[in-house]
Amino acid sequence: MDALDRLAEPGLDLLRRVDRLIAAGVPEGHRVWPLLRRMQVLPGDAVRGFLDLHPAPLATAGHAVRRLVRGYDDVSAALTDSVLWSGPAATAYGQQRAALLRHLDEGPDSLVGRLESTAGYADALADWVEGSRLALARTLADVLRSAEAVAVVAATATGVSTRLGPVGPGVADAAEIGARVLAVLCVAYDGAETLLRQWAPSLAETAWRPPMDGRPRYDQPTRVGW
Repeated sequence: MDALDRLAEPGLDLLRRVDRLIAAGVPEGHRVWPLLRRMQVLPGDAVRGFLDLHPAPLATAGHAVRRLVRGYDDVSAALTDSVLWSGPAATAYGQQRAALLRHLDEGPDSLVGRLESTAGYADALADWVEGSRLALARTLADVLRSAEAVAVVAATATGVSTRLGPVGPGVADAAEIGARVLAVLCVAYDGAETLLRQWAPSLAETAWRPPMDGRPRYDQPTRVGW
């Protein structure tokens, strides 16, 4: 259990009240409007969805992927054994073996390279989740002890009417809390999109390239078995 888990219950209770007041109407021109349009969700719902993100499963996935590399290492070791025969068949075998070794474990575009990139991406996502949860927890801690929170609780203590409108009690305070919460979540999701852009080239499918044997070589990927 991290700081966000510990703050989840009081934080969601406050944000349920915030959502009710925001739904009643927000002052025109308030900074929460562009955040609401971008996120397409009220603050309470946004936090509720984010609570399901945890770093541990992603870190575990990274470790599991790295364990697969050992199997590829074993195959590569078997392919490096020299053959005790010669002739055209041995030459053809040698060409295929060299191409397969390159495909298995030679550079970032090999299968092992892609596995390592996948594990690295999982680790980066785990770090992103951990950092984002900490940032959200700090924001929730700040708003829970704010004057705006006191005003929101007071305004919703006996229920809130949807007829209150943007000038109703507590609405501006709710909008301010909502803006602070949505702003930190926007930063978090920007970070996730940045990670995807950074890692996408290293996560692309790698294609088999046949060995050079004196015949024309084409750039199109070749599927094994065709």
